[in-house]
Amino acid sequence: MPDSASPYDVIVVGGGVNGAGVARDAAGRGGRVLLLEAGDLAQGTSSKSTKLIHGGLRYLEHYEFGLVREALKERELLWGIAPHIIHPLRFVLPYRDGLRPRWLLRLGLFLYDHIGGRKKLPATRSVDLRRHAAGGPLQPQYVKGFEYSDGWVDDARLVTLNARDAADHGARVRTRTRVEMLRCEDGLWIVDARDDQGHQYRFTGRSVVNAAGPAVLDLLKRADAEPDHQMRLVRGSHIVVRKLFEHDYAYFFQLPDGRIFFAIPYERDFTLIGTTDQDHDGPASEAQASADEIAYLCEGASLYFRIPVTPADVVWTYSGVRPLIEDGSGRPEAATRGYRIDLDMAEGAPLLTIYGGKITSYRHVAEEVVDDLVDHVTALSRKRWTAKAPLPGGNFPTNGAGALKADYKLAYPFLSTATVDRIAKAYGTDAREWLAGAADWDDLGGEIAHGLSVAEIRWMVTREWARTTDDILWRRSKLGLHFTPGEVARLAEHAERLVADARMADSGYFEERVTG
Repeated sequence: MPDSASPYDVIVVGGGVNGAGVARDAAGRGGRVLLLEAGDLAQGTSSKSTKLIHGGLRYLEHYEFGLVREALKERELLWGIAPHIIHPLRFVLPYRDGLRPRWLLRLGLFLYDHIGGRKKLPATRSVDLRRHAAGGPLQPQYVKGFEYSDGWVDDARLVTLNARDAADHGARVRTRTRVEMLRCEDGLWIVDARDDQGHQYRFTGRSVVNAAGPAVLDLLKRADAEPDHQMRLVRGSHIVVRKLFEHDYAYFFQLPDGRIFFAIPYERDFTLIGTTDQDHDGPASEAQASADEIAYLCEGASLYFRIPVTPADVVWTYSGVRPLIEDGSGRPEAATRGYRIDLDMAEGAPLLTIYGGKITSYRHVAEEVVDDLVDHVTALSRKRWTAKAPLPGGNFPTNGAGALKADYKLAYPFLSTATVDRIAKAYGTDAREWLAGAADWDDLGGEIAHGLSVAEIRWMVTREWARTTDDILWRRSKLGLHFTPGEVARLAEHAERLVADARMADSGYFEERVTG
């Protein structure tokens, strides 16, 4: 149990990918770290991405070569430390007459292959869609195209595993705890917060990292600090339909208005299509795909696929609000996806704010943040460590996923192939800890539905801070698309008991509670 009189070295506000990454890096460098999140980990933008680890091919035409180069360098590095939740994905870009010329696409893909130090991923190649597997679902006029590499990621689990690793290195992680006020006194930050049970807390820290994403400016107001940049909130909406193709390729499509979007295999039985770029007004938590956005994505997909996609085919939508730096760009899609890190010492203790960024560059951002704090927080080591250290469960080779699944199938024959695949991709080698040599479902407390057991739920609650059925179904497991209302109700009964036990354990964990 922590000594409430001893300040934290780093208090990170925001449990998205940047905040979790900073907490992990700082804890691993010897700092006493506290991570505060108002909702669930990855509840906002970080679970509502297009699920890609990529350089951003389209950013090349906006001349953001540095941004693309940095992201491409991170691409294979992240695959190396998280081969369970990240895997290579081959994209097919059909050539569409009248849009970007073929020579320009070829040049862009040549740069994409060579400016980021690609080593393991296959190179770009031209393809004849009349003979390629990805050509079958497309309309017959698409005969030429390109095939190139990027990566897929389970975005919400990326955040959770960074928080897990932070905790494994000694960090304290508090979800559903909203920061209400920050002030600096005698060289220390005083942070007042309230959790979802109404309990109030006061934390002290030698530094604060503002990783609040879309709420970054709001947090600065609560700290009575002036922002160094203005933000542009841009909504990216996605639709999910029953799967449109049987192969494992993804698509990169161009639209007549100059925008691009993706169609990606998703959760075995579905296709993910997105994204849009719309300026967003209002709270990020209220972002929803508009009827116009849904129609836009359906119409775009119908320009390419033989079978038209209609709004009636949409089984789920989600929208994330990207906090982009206001750079004066006219169209939202042209706004920079770059980031800025600003260190403010005006109050006598570091207040470091992260503006913008993208999921692929999170580790590099976190490393830079902690580098900036080292001169001001003596407990922090200068030694960088996150580039090679695997995330929890990721301690196996990038080509070892198949062998891991085979081991699980042999050890746990009562699990279906689909469940083994999901478990291996979500937990990697860590699944052995909660599977614990089980011989049948009874040994796991029983199956709720669709391969989700009580033992797995317990792991999510006790080791991954899950507190609600949404946390379990939409962020920890992605099983929400499969569960019926009755199955959700059954899950809720089990989760409620496990969460109550977890809250009891939490009640003595933080001595900084001041009331309630």
